[in-house]
Amino acid sequence: MIDGLYNTDVLLLAAKISRVGSLDSPQGSARKVSKLCGSWVEVDICKGDEIVTDFAIRLQACALGQASAAILAEAVIGASTTELQDARDGLRAMLKQGADAPEGRFAKLCLLADVANYPARHTSTMLAFDAVLAAVAGAAT
Repeated sequence: MIDGLYNTDVLLLAAKISRVGSLDSPQGSARKVSKLCGSWVEVDICKGDEIVTDFAIRLQACALGQASAAILAEAVIGASTTELQDARDGLRAMLKQGADAPEGRFAKLCLLADVANYPARHTSTMLAFDAVLAAVAGAAT
């Protein structure tokens, strides 16, 4: 079962997170922490007209949290608030209710479908999407 959870695709994503660092003048920032495992994610964003125009991420997380962050980082620029909410809600539904993976720009979240079988890993897998939405909500318009 572990092979499905930590498959090659997940490990490759975890090893190649883009946009690592911080923004000089972010409009919004947020930090989310998993109390269960201690994983954390911090994001900075800039947005215009409800579209993410710049993004940076810092994290200390397991391979699953890193893979989720990598999927976010590669597709977040140009994403609307609605797309981010739909991706977060779709990821949560996939993990907790066995729903299909989100579609569209965040379709790679399907690679994390096996995490559904490991409830203790759900929070760390959700961190990046929870953080980006918190940063967007706090961003000056």
